[in-house]
Amino acid sequence: MLSNKLIIWGILSLFIATYPCVADDYRDTAKPIATLKFDISGSSAWYPYFIPDAEHPGIVAELVSAVLARANILGVPTELPPKRTLMALEKGELDFDVTSPSWFAGHKIPEGFVISEGLIEIREYLVTLPENQHLFSTLDQMHHQQIGTVRGYLYNNDAMFERVDFNSEYQLIKALQIGRIQAVIMGDLPASYWAEQIGINIAYGAQHSEGDLHFRLREEHAHLLAPINKAIDNLKNEGKVEQITSHYIKHTEQNSSSKLVNPSLLAN
Repeated sequence: MLSNKLIIWGILSLFIATYPCVADDYRDTAKPIATLKFDISGSSAWYPYFIPDAEHPGIVAELVSAVLARANILGVPTELPPKRTLMALEKGELDFDVTSPSWFAGHKIPEGFVISEGLIEIREYLVTLPENQHLFSTLDQMHHQQIGTVRGYLYNNDAMFERVDFNSEYQLIKALQIGRIQAVIMGDLPASYWAEQIGINIAYGAQHSEGDLHFRLREEHAHLLAPINKAIDNLKNEGKVEQITSHYIKHTEQNSSSKLVNPSLLAN
């Protein structure tokens, strides 16, 4: 297990070291107006939003890099487990992350933070096996049920069900496959990708959440919202956001097995 973790960390370190290269096409030559520490990695299996691959780092990784470069902000990426990321943000060890208000209770960002305009829309569903789809067709059917979740992730209604935490989206689909759990909460793109890689059929039950991803900054950086929002608007108007998103959605299979960490390493 230790050697597996070292392999994953090595690939993540390569991504962090080469991350600024993603933004070369968007970078301004002016001196950066700020330096911000951040973590947007999610789990190591949040495909196609984050991929531990320096050449093809994923939708969110490329978008964040492009926005920061266009806003003349120097980003310092850090890789932490999701739960550790939340603590680091609260303590000021990190300056921002990327999140969706739809993941919080009442769809409200906690006090002490400000959010940018939306980057891309993201949707999460109750994901199950086809034979169990009827058991999770509404959110009310989650009451008092064991539901698979990713450790450290935010879920807007986790008081109504019993969380069964796993380390990644890959492990959630494996748990469905072996009958460890009957339903999990996952984004539609990661769910379909890992189901294909593992080789099982899945079904989507009720939609659990839907909303845009935003930069979430500690409120002392609120003055940076203006350049960040301007960068987001410009990249959308130029078609860059759609271009980056479409590339990963259309080429999921092409960018998979030869570029990702071996899925067996994600199971530990």
